[in-house]
Amino acid sequence: MHKRFTYPLAGAVALFLAASPLAAQPLGEAAADSTAAPVDESDRERLREVEQELEILKRKFEVQEEDTALKATRTATAGAGPDGFFLRSPDGKFQFKLRGYTQFDSRWLTEGEDVGDDSFRFRRVRPFIEGTVFEFIDFRVMPDFADSTARLFDAYVNFRYLPQLQLQGGKFKPPVGLERLQSATATMFIERAFPTLLVPSRDLGGMVHGELASGLFTYQLGGFNGVRDGGTEDFDTDDGKDVVGRVFVHPFRPLGNQWLDGFGVGAAGSWGRVDEQAPTAFRTIAANSNFFAYRGADTGATAVFAGVAGEGDRVRWSPQAYWYAGPVGVLGEYVVSEQEVHRDLIVGGTSARDDLRHNAWQVAVSVALTGENASYKGLIPASPFDPFKGTWGAFEVAGRYNEIDFDSDSFPIFANPDASAGRAQGWTAGVNWYLNRYIRVMVNFDHTWFNGGAPDGRDRPSEDTILTRLQLSY
Repeated sequence: MHKRFTYPLAGAVALFLAASPLAAQPLGEAAADSTAAPVDESDRERLREVEQELEILKRKFEVQEEDTALKATRTATAGAGPDGFFLRSPDGKFQFKLRGYTQFDSRWLTEGEDVGDDSFRFRRVRPFIEGTVFEFIDFRVMPDFADSTARLFDAYVNFRYLPQLQLQGGKFKPPVGLERLQSATATMFIERAFPTLLVPSRDLGGMVHGELASGLFTYQLGGFNGVRDGGTEDFDTDDGKDVVGRVFVHPFRPLGNQWLDGFGVGAAGSWGRVDEQAPTAFRTIAANSNFFAYRGADTGATAVFAGVAGEGDRVRWSPQAYWYAGPVGVLGEYVVSEQEVHRDLIVGGTSARDDLRHNAWQVAVSVALTGENASYKGLIPASPFDPFKGTWGAFEVAGRYNEIDFDSDSFPIFANPDASAGRAQGWTAGVNWYLNRYIRVMVNFDHTWFNGGAPDGRDRPSEDTILTRLQLSY
């Protein structure tokens, strides 16, 4: 019997014995005296009444326990933790989380100041909600309010009854670029490298995806509206669609070796057709100005030209890999983007057409000086910042080289060689300070130089930029 029932029953029995005539004489004497008077009928009646009262009390306690248990099954749990603020049903099948992150940046140009100004800005302001309904259906909605402009970045539903076969639909990152797929709160550097310029940022569509053998093999295959390189448009401009696929393997995980477990390699690609889609203009890492842009409509000496438009096949492909071993992380990727473009001569109806191929690649390395394990999902400090306890968080250094090349056939018909560079190269050095798992301070120095992009065949001036970031994510 439950102890909450035991105490009242014991008290009632003790009370009855105290009132009983048997309590008036010692136990030994009662046993020895064979002439002792038997218990009369009134005592038996009183005993039956006490038993009935005990049964009633017992049932009351049982009802109270049942009511308490029923309320527990109907009462949601609210709280806060490492995964943000949450509201959760007692059975865990329904969950609601409020999370978000902000990134407050500064940019200081020490060279190339004629193309931009030193500034402070919110690079990202992204509160978001995510959760689960009916145990197997996940959702996420994430807007962005940077630059005082509201934009929707993520809004999708994911059905994951089986981890090996999941279905996701809405607006999210098409699975192409390795660094693009990495969360903005986990990247080694303040700005992503040149390969990210050639892959889509966000798109609307659906995909099947899953992982096998506890993450040994992952895959994604989907169909999307099709956005231009680096695009995140919410609207569709034609009937053409993109097919996107990606496979990624951790080949050494079955060995159980801690130094090889974090090695992953994969490939991704997309194919689609576009009709009169305006192509992308590419900006420098410091986001100061375009260093490559397609020609717009203009009037020549003897003719009037329309602007360049994408029309026909667009193909992207990207081999990619990373390796995280103890405090060291290495990430590399190569991206090719091929696009059929044309430029019409308005008078006379002729046009110039070509299939342009641009490519970019990067290699990045990071080292956690305080010994934490590096990870594609970010670094978590072993000891949070607390100077009174003699702990200072985690420190990380990182370095990167990246390059982007534009098809030489772009010039001079589709791009102006006096304003657009044929190649950009750069390196970045950074220091990251993780005060705790929620706050990170970053300092980067970025040097970028260009081939072409200035009048008379000269090179566009190189850019040296100091970037800083204060990041809060919860």
